Amino acid sequence: MTLQASYTPIADHALLVAFATEVNDQAHAMIVELDRALAADPPYGMIEAVPALVNILISFDPEQTDHRRLEGHLRALVPTLTPQATAGALRTVQVCYEPPVSPDLEAVSQAVGLDKETMINAHLTGQYTVMMYGFSPGYAYLSGVAEAIQVPRKPAPVRDVPAGSVIIAGAQCLVTTLTMPTGWSIIGRSPTRILTQDAQRPFLFDVRDRVRFERISLSTFERLSREAADV
Repeated sequence: MTLQASYTPIADHALLVAFATEVNDQAHAMIVELDRALAADPPYGMIEAVPALVNILISFDPEQTDHRRLEGHLRALVPTLTPQATAGALRTVQVCYEPPVSPDLEAVSQAVGLDKETMINAHLTGQYTVMMYGFSPGYAYLSGVAEAIQVPRKPAPVRDVPAGSVIIAGAQCLVTTLTMPTGWSIIGRSPTRILTQDAQRPFLFDVRDRVRFERISLSTFERLSREAADV
């Protein structure tokens, strides 16, 4: 499939470049490659590029360039790009599915018509890829939730969801890094440190990395959480 980019002016200082209207691997690979190219050689006047699932927002200084010139640069650049077919590194995230750190597991299991163990195994065997960062620091949106356990967002968000919560909505999964509200279903909690405290590499994942979940017991989760808090 040959992808065609669309170019949409945003206000007087940004251009939205999209390769699809629905999430697919080819479009996402093009976004990743375009983001890399812009970071390596930014066009005159560019301020920032913010990649998402199938589009990328490029902001610029309107006193230095404009929509027409930036779009012309991108129309020349995009056909030269060769998206990388290889996946990123494989990262392991530990997760506990036991109460009380899995408050929505029972409800999700009932909603999809599976017992809890089958539900957990379906989550563990999902093929997860880091698609983008967004919303809050370290919030890596993972694709790959098995269709059998996909559920929609809740009608209303829940407050004070702890950091480390493993949450799902639709085909996406995420490990929270801050205590905050969410409308996603909380099926477990992880002691794995996503915010690394390393200025050169602040997050555990890179976009396009693969993620595997490793099941741990509640006692192991509590021990690892105490150890992480002492660091």
